[in-house]
Amino acid sequence: MPGAPDLLRQIEASGALTDPAWKAAFAGVLRELFVPYYYVTGPDGAPQRLWRDDPHPEIRSRWLAGVYDDVPLATRVRDGELVSSSSQPSLMARMLEALQVHDGMNVLEIGAGSGYNAALLAHRLGDGHVTTVDVDPAITSAAREHLAAAGHRPRVVTGDGRRGAPAHAPYDRIIATCELSSVPSVWLSQCTTGALVLAPLGTGLVSLRVTDEQHASGRFHDLPVFFVPLRGAGPAQPKPPVRRGIPRHAQRNDSFQFLFGLTAGLMEPHEVYELWRTTGRPGRERYGVTLRKGEQWAWLDSPDGPCTWPLAGD
Repeated sequence: MPGAPDLLRQIEASGALTDPAWKAAFAGVLRELFVPYYYVTGPDGAPQRLWRDDPHPEIRSRWLAGVYDDVPLATRVRDGELVSSSSQPSLMARMLEALQVHDGMNVLEIGAGSGYNAALLAHRLGDGHVTTVDVDPAITSAAREHLAAAGHRPRVVTGDGRRGAPAHAPYDRIIATCELSSVPSVWLSQCTTGALVLAPLGTGLVSLRVTDEQHASGRFHDLPVFFVPLRGAGPAQPKPPVRRGIPRHAQRNDSFQFLFGLTAGLMEPHEVYELWRTTGRPGRERYGVTLRKGEQWAWLDSPDGPCTWPLAGD
C-alpha cells in the first residue's frame, strides 16, 4: 500500500528535500492524517469526494493513492470554488528549505490549510515555536484535529492572516501558503531584526529580509507557485486578461505570464510586452520586492533602478 516512503521518494526525485532535518519531518508526519477526504473532478465535471472512510474499497484505495502522490489536493470546495487545499508536497519541501530555519526560531504560517505544513514545521522546530493562522473557523478547527491526531499542538489562530498573529510575536520567519497581491506591512512589525518572510506574490515566490519594522527587501525564486488567494481582506482581485496584440510566443512563455501577473493591470499589455522583450525576457530571479516606510514596489534587477512599479497596498 502507498505510504510516506513512496511520497518521500517522489519528493527527492523532483530535486527537493536535500536537508536531512526536513527529510525526517516528511518521513515522520503522515499526510493521510491531514486529508481524510479531498476532491477530484468526477466524470460529469463536478467535484467528487474521495473519503478515507468510504464504504467502497475502490474509493478508499483511490483516496490513499492520491494522498501519497506528489500532487496538490483540493480539501475544501464551496459553491464550486476551491477555498483550501493541501499543497504539492515537493513544493512544500522547497519552500520549507527556502525558509532557512534554525533550532529555536519562531515561525508564523499564514494559511493553516489542512495543518500538514504546520505539522512539518512543528516536527522540525517543536510545537511551541509554530503559530498558524487562518480566517475560516472551520479550517482552523479541522487543522487542530488533524494536528492532534499527528501528535502535534502548535498554536492555531482563527483570524485575518493579513494582520498576522501579534499575540505570539515576534517571529524569526513568516511563511505564507496563500497567494498575495502585496505583502502586508504589519507583518514586519511582528518580525525580529533579520527575519525572513517567504510569500507567494502572483505566481512567484519572494524571500524578503526584514531590517526593521518599516523595511524589507528581497528577490523572487525561480520557482513557479500556485496557491489559493488569501481571504479575509476583501474580494480577491481579478486576474487581468492577456489581450489581443500580444504575440502568441509571449502568451505561452512563463516569464512573460509572471511579469504580466506581477504588474496586475498597472501597465497596458503592450507596455508589459515591450518591457519583457527589451530587457531580455528576464526570469523570475531577476525580479524583487521592497517595502520601505509604508511604500511597496516590485522591481527588475534593482529596487532603485529604472524598472519599478507599485504593488497594491494593505
